[in-house]
Order: sequence, then C-alpha cells, then structure tokens
Amino acid sequence: MALEFEIEGGAPVWVAGCMSGTSLDGVDVALIKTDGTKILGIGDTYFRPYSDAEQAQLRAALGSWEAPPEVCELIETAHAEALSHLEGYDLIGFHGQTLAHDPANMRTYQAGDGAVLAEVMGKPVVWDFRSSDVQLGGQGAPLAPFYHHAMAKFSSLWEPVAFLNLGGVGNLTWVDAMSDDPAAEGTLLAFDTGPANAPINDAVLALFDQAFDAGGALAAKGKVSEQVLSAFAQHPYFFKMPPKSLDRNSFSGVVAQARQLEPHDAVATLTAMAAAGVARAMEHVREAPSMVFACGGGRKNATLMAMLRAGIDCPVEEIEALGFDGDFVEAQAFGYLAARVLYGLRTSAPGTTGVSAAVGGGRVSRPSAAASAQAVCPATQDTSEEDEGWDF
Repeated sequence: MALEFEIEGGAPVWVAGCMSGTSLDGVDVALIKTDGTKILGIGDTYFRPYSDAEQAQLRAALGSWEAPPEVCELIETAHAEALSHLEGYDLIGFHGQTLAHDPANMRTYQAGDGAVLAEVMGKPVVWDFRSSDVQLGGQGAPLAPFYHHAMAKFSSLWEPVAFLNLGGVGNLTWVDAMSDDPAAEGTLLAFDTGPANAPINDAVLALFDQAFDAGGALAAKGKVSEQVLSAFAQHPYFFKMPPKSLDRNSFSGVVAQARQLEPHDAVATLTAMAAAGVARAMEHVREAPSMVFACGGGRKNATLMAMLRAGIDCPVEEIEALGFDGDFVEAQAFGYLAARVLYGLRTSAPGTTGVSAAVGGGRVSRPSAAASAQAVCPATQDTSEEDEGWDF
C-alpha cells in the first residue's frame, strides 16, 4: 500500500525504480513519488531473484563491453517481469546490469536497453544514467548520493550523517543535512569503499554451494588472516583521494589470496576486508558523521556489522531506523534520479563522482503509441522513440 505525504506545489510523479546490482542476486523494483527534489511518497516494492542458471549466465558476461543478445534479453525480461508486479506508476528508472566499469578510460557499461523496456512496458524509461558523467571525467559512481541527501531531508536530520550501501561493492555518502542543494560544494562526499558482498557471495557459492553467508554465520566460524588483510590494506585504491569508484573485480588479486585459505577463514577474511574498506573510507570525511546508516544486503550480515561497529568511531545503524527498507534504497534512488532527469535536474556533482561540474545524466526512451495503449511481450528490436523529455 502506497504511503503519501502532503506537499506544496511541484509536479509529483510516481516512478518505478529498478536496480540489479553487482551481487547478481536479482532485480529490485520500488515505487517512489517525487518532484525530483523531495521524497513525496513511498510505494510498493518487489524482488525478482535470478535463478542459478541466470546468475551463471550473468557471471560469464562480467567484464564484457558488449553483452551477447541473450544476456541483454535476460536482463530486460527479468526487469519486465519484476515491474509487472507493481502498478500505478508513470515513469521507469532503469539502471541495467553493470558488466564493466573503467572510468579512467571514460567508459562504463550497463547492459540492457531502456528502449526495449519502454516498448515492453508501454511507459517512458530513463536509463544509461552513468555515461554522461564518465564522459565528462567523472567516476560514474556512486549515483545514489543525491537520493541519500533527499532521505536526510525527508528524515529531518540536521547533523552530518553517512549512508553506507553494502551491495556487491560498498559505497559511502557523507551528507551535510543542513544544506538544501545536493549539487552545492561541500554538501556531499561520496565514493566506493571497497569490495563488499560480491567476493563474499562468490566465495560462499564456490566453497559452500550457498548463495550468500546468511547472517554472517560462516564468517563467524572462521579466523581472519591478518597477512591477507594487511595485503588488502596496501591496495593502491586506498591511497587515492575521493571521489573514486571501483569495478566489481578491482580487488581480484587479494580476493584470490583470501580464497586460498581454509573455507571458513576465507569467508571471515573477505568479510573483514569489507569492514576495513569502510574504516579507511571514514578517514576522508570532512566531519565525523553523527550516525552511519547501513543499506543493502550487507546490513543483514551480523558478523560484518559487528566488524564495522568495532572499526569506526561513530554509531552504525540499519537504515530501517529512519523508516526505509534497506533492500530497496538503491531501486528508489534510480526512480528518484529518473524524475530528476525528467525535470532537467542534476544527477551527479564534483563531490559525488569527481565530474568536472554538476551534470544531469540519463537517456529517455518512450514507447510507441501502440505499446503505450497496451504493453507487449518482450521485444528484441527497438521500435521506441528517444528524446530529451516528454509530456504525459
């Protein structure tokens, strides 16, 4: 059931935001009502898991700069299936599936065609959020910080806070909650902290034939290798100043070292890496946050959360303390960003991605008249129109 809030003016729109992260667990979709600036309503959510076969297909495509047609079709079909479980929205924010990310060479690739999804769902789709930022010298990630700022304002916070997303890769957003403009200098600082769930999940699948470490139980039985953790701390990434971002496999060398340990020790060490990356990240914030709010699947890992609380000098709480569902913050973020693109607002800034100036990203695809009248079966050809905006 959707929950709405009173607003003054603006042109609010219900958006279905979609996220398929580097953990490869499935597609999150969430409804959010926004005018592109404020959070005006929180709606229904749905999770469509990837099957083991689908995960294997996606894993095989990681690192590709052009996904095979069958992988794109898998991504588009999975998103269409997830979106079909929600109703009452007018716009879709479609992140796609990141397969490769190389901002140093001004390129990033999220597989999945928003134009196809627009035709399938019969609704306008905003997609390809990262390319404009990367082409202007930004990292193209993280992109959720503008939404984190909106969350802080919605929650009436006034002290500096941080939002920590523990997805496949970890990322941190420091927020000056008193500032009204997310693009203003000093309002936000955001960057990737290091590997999070992705290498843990990969190891657990290979070593224990499980999809993930439920509750951190496997890590709790292991012993952290201080030798491998020390090698992790010497990774060149930690000596770069933010903003900065990572590819899913950026730490593959030290992750491989951890994988050589006894199975429980391997999982424990990979979990400690995720926590250590966050601790190193806290060295860069302008002012210690009053609270760190954890989002994403990693917040359910009790061992990881205990390591985080032991490693940083400020309180760490799950995002549910603010009334948000931590499983769907990223999906909501891309719904929020889709509305910002709709209204011509910025989606990233120097403090969030290192881009040279605040920039609005995203491509807009709208369906044909026939598809708008009635959604069609998943298509393999692009018959949609694409432009910079539209009227509903």
